[in-house]
Amino acid sequence: MKIIDAHHHLWDIENNPYPWLQGPIEHFAGDFTPIQRPYVMSEYLRNASEGPYELVKSVHVQCEWDENDSAGETAWLQSVADDATSQGMPNAIVGYADFLDPDVEALLEKHASYRNCRGIRQSLNFSRDNPRLNFIDRPDAADESQWRDGYRRLARFDMSFDLQVWPWQMEMADRLLTACPEVPAILDHAGLPYAHDAAGRRQWEAGIRLLARHEHLSAKISALGMTVPGWTADFIRPYVLGMIDIFGTDRCMFASNFPVDSLTSDYTHIWSAYDTITSNFSEAERRKLFHDNAEKYYRI
Repeated sequence: MKIIDAHHHLWDIENNPYPWLQGPIEHFAGDFTPIQRPYVMSEYLRNASEGPYELVKSVHVQCEWDENDSAGETAWLQSVADDATSQGMPNAIVGYADFLDPDVEALLEKHASYRNCRGIRQSLNFSRDNPRLNFIDRPDAADESQWRDGYRRLARFDMSFDLQVWPWQMEMADRLLTACPEVPAILDHAGLPYAHDAAGRRQWEAGIRLLARHEHLSAKISALGMTVPGWTADFIRPYVLGMIDIFGTDRCMFASNFPVDSLTSDYTHIWSAYDTITSNFSEAERRKLFHDNAEKYYRI
C-alpha cells in the first residue's frame, strides 16, 4: 500500500534551535527524554521502511523552532527536501507564525518563498486547569480581532491552517471557521481526544460534529495512542471510525505523528492499526484515507 504521512516531525537538536527540546520537558504525552535527541530524515525513512507500507510523500508540521526565526525551520526543511537522499520529502511543510505579531505578513511571505511550504500551525491548545496542556498563553486567541486579521492573511499566500485545539475548545474553533471561510483548515490529531471516559468521549464527539459542518475543514487522524502505552487497534477504533463517519472518507487522512508517537508504539504498528480498522472499506475509500486526501489538501 502506498501511503502519504500527513503529519510528522524532524528535529536536529544538535544544530538547530528548539528551546523546548533542549531542556527539561513536562509534556502531557509523558517522558520525552527518549526523543530528546536528533531525529532526522534518514531515521524517519528507516522507520517507515520497516513495515509493508510504501511511504511515497510526507507532510512536516512545525516543531517549535526558536520563535525569533521561525522561517529558519522552513528554510532548513526545504534544504532537507532538496537533498537527493530524502526522496523529495517532506513534500509539504507547515511552518509557524504568531498571528498576533504585527509583522506577521512579512513572516508569511518569507515562509511562502520556499516552494514546499503549504501552511501554518499556531497551536491553540489551552487548559485553565492543567498548565501542561497549554501550547499558548491565552485561552481564546482565535476570538481576538488582531489574531484573526493575521490569520486571514494566509489566504493571500494560498496557505492552509493546521488547527490544533482540545475538545473543550471546539466552540472557539467553530467561531473561527465561521468567521474566516476563505482559509482552508485541517484539524490536527482527530481533535485530540484527551479524557477517554464516557463524558470525555461525548464532549469530543459533540465538538467533532460541530466542526465537521465546515466544508473547508478536513481532518487528520493521528496521535490517538500518543498518551497510551500499549494501545491497540481496538482502543483507537472508535475514534478512527467516528472521525470517518462524521467527516466522511473525502475529508480524512491518516498520519503517524512520528517521532512523538514513538513514545508508545512503532511506525508500522500505527499504520497496521489504520489498515486493520479500515479493512472492510472499499479500495477507493482506503486510497483516499491513506494517500489521495493528503495529496489533495496539502497540494502535493
